[in-house]
Amino acid sequence: MKLENNHLGQPVGSLVPGWTPRQSPPRAAMPGVYCRLEPLDADRHAESLYAANRRDVAGINWTYLSYGPFAALEDYRAWARAAAAGSDPMFFAVIDAATGDAVGVASYLRIDPANGAIEAGHLNFSPLLQRTRAATEAVVLMMAQAFALGYRRFEWKCDALNEPSRRAALRLGFSFEGVFRQATVVKGRNRDTAWYSVLDREWPELHRAFRRWLDPANFDPAGRQIAALSSLTAPLLRKSGA
Repeated sequence: MKLENNHLGQPVGSLVPGWTPRQSPPRAAMPGVYCRLEPLDADRHAESLYAANRRDVAGINWTYLSYGPFAALEDYRAWARAAAAGSDPMFFAVIDAATGDAVGVASYLRIDPANGAIEAGHLNFSPLLQRTRAATEAVVLMMAQAFALGYRRFEWKCDALNEPSRRAALRLGFSFEGVFRQATVVKGRNRDTAWYSVLDREWPELHRAFRRWLDPANFDPAGRQIAALSSLTAPLLRKSGA
């Protein structure tokens, strides 16, 4: 990005011609090939999500979330009902296209239309969704909609100790920006937060990498990937200095 000086000789950010605030993302379904995202509905999704989460017998998925685990279906249903009622975070259920079952949740949050910034968070992908094409596609669908709405910045944040989430961010082409120390208190413990982002100017190349990876031709008859997504996104990370 070209640096400029103002009339005082001070460096200033580049102009953003014609900038106007963006609209908030709609509370509407986002269809894909391997999954679709539906606005979270406790009556429709809670039972399936609770059953899917129960496959995480050790409760690993809940360690870095500020809520859960839930001892009973009704506890989870109450959480889902409260989560679905909000607009920021705006929660979605991830539906497996093959089975029609809800197998994970994700949300938009820190939605900032005035500055064109938005975050994906509260990702809780059950064992039925983890390490699948649908898991990657779910995040891609959220990114694609945000950039189609004209957002300039798509964020990913996680506990700095959450190594799986940090690896996932890099695999998905998010550039590491740093760690906010003592950012929050979660379940009575300190949380340092690692920040990652994708910018609008990076999205076209990244989207091409996603399309190539998600192409059925990228998988052998046993479903094994031929080209790893990390190998396709690594050049973009190098360009951004991550």
